[in-house]
Amino acid sequence: MIKEILHTGIDLLSRREHSKKELLHKLLQRGHEPDDIFEVIEFLESNQYLCEQRFTESVFRSRVNKGYGEKYIEQELMQKGIDSSLVNQVAAEMSVDWKEIAAQVYDKKFGNAPIKDDRNKAKRIRFMQYRGFSSHEIFALINAN
Repeated sequence: MIKEILHTGIDLLSRREHSKKELLHKLLQRGHEPDDIFEVIEFLESNQYLCEQRFTESVFRSRVNKGYGEKYIEQELMQKGIDSSLVNQVAAEMSVDWKEIAAQVYDKKFGNAPIKDDRNKAKRIRFMQYRGFSSHEIFALINAN
């Protein structure tokens, strides 16, 4: 095993959690050989430096705190190379009240301002969709206002 790659990997993981895909990409960008990188990633995983479960929980918690919906978070994690079954498992473990999060985000952005017209209503719907909330959650908020 090449110690330079190992030290770089540990250095990256000491700053924040990474998925295997992210770590592989960053190490490839630094010009290391793929076979050497895979060996280091296996070592990091076996010694609990790299853990996809921990990474998924960290990203999930962070995005919920920033006011993103379940769909947004799932999509982001899948782009980072996390398996959908792990994403679903973490989502179930976190047991987030998505309606409450959606209401907080909606109130922070729009407050108690009434919906003026269809254009304003569409703007609000698009914003909430971008944030990753389901149609059910969005229309429950829109209809309540």
